[in-house]
Amino acid sequence: MPIDIIAQNKKARFDYEIIETYEAGIMLKGSEVKALRAKRANLKDSFCRFIKNELFVLNAHITHIETANKHFTPDATTPRKLLLHKKQLEKLRVNIEKDALSIVPLMIYFNEKNRVKVQIAAAKGKKLHDKRASLKAKTLDREAAQSIKNRSI
Repeated sequence: MPIDIIAQNKKARFDYEIIETYEAGIMLKGSEVKALRAKRANLKDSFCRFIKNELFVLNAHITHIETANKHFTPDATTPRKLLLHKKQLEKLRVNIEKDALSIVPLMIYFNEKNRVKVQIAAAKGKKLHDKRASLKAKTLDREAAQSIKNRSI
């Protein structure tokens, strides 16, 4: 069974050069899991930060679903703790301090065991000329695919 992608952070792949990726669990409330099943999440402008030796994802927006308890509505952008092994956390901390990297969430998904996972990445910010080069390459690929498609007709 393939993974069921809930939300992706496409802007992160454009703004950052991905160096290393990790799969992390995330601590959620029951109503938030219901909302994720309805694909009501957004990772735009979200990032990860160490707080008291624990990794949290900040600005990840999980909208409250109407069918959940109306008296308990968690904040949509509350910091959520990411669950990683201690060795992975230490390796990640050393890498970001040594190389001045950022940690960004790339996507939220359900894995094969139907657990909510977050794919995070240690990433380095791209410069403006790198972004222009990637846009140019993307445009050239799109034009090449279009010309091949038109040629076969």
